[in-house]
Amino acid sequence: MDAQATFSYSSTQSHVGPVAEPPSLPHWAAQRLLPQERRNLAIQVLAGAQPVSDLAREHEVSRKFLYQQAHTAEEALYEAFAPSSRSDDVLFYLPVTKAWLRQLVLALVLICHSSVRGVVELLRDVFDYRLSVGTVHNIVHSAVTPAQRINQQYDLSHIRVGLLDEIYQASDPVFVGVDAKSTFCFLLSPEGHCDADTWGIRLLELVDQGFAPEATVADFGAGLRAGHKEVLPEVPCRGDIFHALYTIGPLVGYLEKRAYEAIDARTKLERKQPTAGRRCRRRKIQGLPQKLWYARSAEAKAIALADEVALLAHWLQYDILSVAGPKYAIRRDLFDFVVAELRTRESACPHQIKPVRTMLENQRDNLLAFTAQLDRDLENLAQDWQISTATAREVLEVQYLPTRNPKRWSRVATLRETLRGRYHGVCADVRKLSDRVVRASSLVENLNSRLRTYFFLRRQLGEDYLTLLQFFLNHRRYLRSEDPSRVGKSPAGLLTGQRHAHWLELLGYTRFSRN
Repeated sequence: MDAQATFSYSSTQSHVGPVAEPPSLPHWAAQRLLPQERRNLAIQVLAGAQPVSDLAREHEVSRKFLYQQAHTAEEALYEAFAPSSRSDDVLFYLPVTKAWLRQLVLALVLICHSSVRGVVELLRDVFDYRLSVGTVHNIVHSAVTPAQRINQQYDLSHIRVGLLDEIYQASDPVFVGVDAKSTFCFLLSPEGHCDADTWGIRLLELVDQGFAPEATVADFGAGLRAGHKEVLPEVPCRGDIFHALYTIGPLVGYLEKRAYEAIDARTKLERKQPTAGRRCRRRKIQGLPQKLWYARSAEAKAIALADEVALLAHWLQYDILSVAGPKYAIRRDLFDFVVAELRTRESACPHQIKPVRTMLENQRDNLLAFTAQLDRDLENLAQDWQISTATAREVLEVQYLPTRNPKRWSRVATLRETLRGRYHGVCADVRKLSDRVVRASSLVENLNSRLRTYFFLRRQLGEDYLTLLQFFLNHRRYLRSEDPSRVGKSPAGLLTGQRHAHWLELLGYTRFSRN
């Protein structure tokens, strides 16, 4: 039996080889350590607070194993604090998922004003990923439904003054409405016509959302004003000062240019006079002096007309249509005076002066509508502070005087003596009152200029596209603003006074975060 046992053991050794010894205990203990435990051991070795032998005995591992962990930790620390050797080092890793690609497509279209084919080209060239034009269109169109739902849930009763306008894209009108305070776009609708009925329908839809402003400001479009009168008869539709002054500006420039041309014509004739005099005596030609006389007469008339019209335009802009000015009745008389003076000079340049004069004459009440409300507000303020309305108006006029004007400080001294302890409070309330005055639809014109950067990529504008664009413009946050309180806020947040999620999150997406 011993021989058989020996033979069996020998044959097993010949095929399998020598039997390995069982592993030692420290080797198995090291394998059982978790990554966090290995990291803590490496930190303790590097710290040197305890001898390596004691650490090895305590954790039942070898000293060689501990030195290996310390070496790994040293390499990691060196890489973490080593200076960057290349300019194209990886800043962070981005998991490119289908949901993230859909967010990128929307951001390219709405933030970067990219066309659909531009999105396809960027994904192909930068990400080596191919999407069809139809897929990009479907991604954009899928965001329309939640955007429309959010647009319709806002209460428009917060709007105090609404700005209305219409712009055209490929001869098709687009109705635009903006809140004067928050710049919230409450209307962005493509239409087939801009008549009174179409405007009336859109305004009725806004009324269903709570639209009931104190006043609106619009240009002089007949369809807009007719539809407004039918739907909102109790709401005054003020005339847009911007459009009126924008019409007068080219007239002043044209007359000034014509005056310079008359000056050049007279100068050229005077330069010819010394040499032409001798020729006239020899040839008995007497035409040049007569031409020069007519040129001087035309020059004087052109200069006088340009100066007088420019002065009338200056009065209209800085005295009659300004926030700081006289009462409504006085402004109306001054306005009529300007129109009458333009009428007397109309024969000198009828094709330029007559359209401006006619517009001012027809729109006088609309252009001066804001002054009537300003008079009522000043009267209420004067009653609250128990002062005269003339004193409140004087405070308003002084605030609009330049600081370098010496007359300002003498008038300020008089007001301080009159108001005494109420001076600062009255000045603060008057300043708030003047800030609330809305004379022009400049904000809607600003929005129109931003819309143009989207419209030029498309010949046709669909209702779905404008719905999504309206949602985006209302919920994107301002990166900068002349008013620091608006930075980091969106028009929707300014309208409601409440913060909301990012516009991508409102559409149901989860934004990428490096943390």
